[in-house]
Amino acid sequence: MSEIVDEVVPMRGGRITRGVVRIGDTVRRPASAASPFVASLLDLLESRGFTGAPRYLGRDQTGRDTFSYVPGWVPPKFRPWTDAQVAAAGALARAMHNATRGSDLAGQHQVVCHNDLGPNNAVFQDDMPVAFIDFDMAAPGSPLEDVGYMTWLWCVSSKAGAPPVDVQATQVRVLVDAYGLTCPERAVLVDAMLERQARNARFWAEVQAGSKAVEATAQQISDRIAWSWREHEHTAEHRKVFEDAVK
Repeated sequence: MSEIVDEVVPMRGGRITRGVVRIGDTVRRPASAASPFVASLLDLLESRGFTGAPRYLGRDQTGRDTFSYVPGWVPPKFRPWTDAQVAAAGALARAMHNATRGSDLAGQHQVVCHNDLGPNNAVFQDDMPVAFIDFDMAAPGSPLEDVGYMTWLWCVSSKAGAPPVDVQATQVRVLVDAYGLTCPERAVLVDAMLERQARNARFWAEVQAGSKAVEATAQQISDRIAWSWREHEHTAEHRKVFEDAVK
């Protein structure tokens, strides 16, 4: 009797790493310089009871990192989210951060940050975010690095068809309340948002200059730089609305 071989299914949701595939109930991705830290982080999250992330399963016979597959769906595009979805994302991020506090991986920092907690790296089940994936950019840092990024990508948009700014600001409040952001952190949240938007523009500018290898066309790279700066301008223009919402 011949052995049944699981189908290799390309995973096309990510913007950074090439060659990610699903095989059965596992996800395989090429090893990188980040692999040892990611493996240690996922082991830490599992050992501390955080279930909202894949499990690290080691290397396969070709040397690829292997992870458990988290069933569900990942949004292909950014779009408006409900208050309940935004709150679930904020609570999930807080639980993840809490699982890293005081660890050797966090070191002298408060937590380990994911550094890319957009909806495009969230797995949804029953229309709610239940897990984060793609930890390749994780590093020790401040919670505001992740929360500033999340409030931008989950709640704020400069697009013409986006919800009104006051609605966006209300959702920023929903997310930071669900996360449990402290008053001192709330006072500098908009600065954290602006920094992450500027950092995103700088990242794609480095890709454009050829210093980073990313799977994207020249037009996509140019569009992402321009979009990041439009978002930065939008946030700066409506700064007081966002600040008042989280006081």
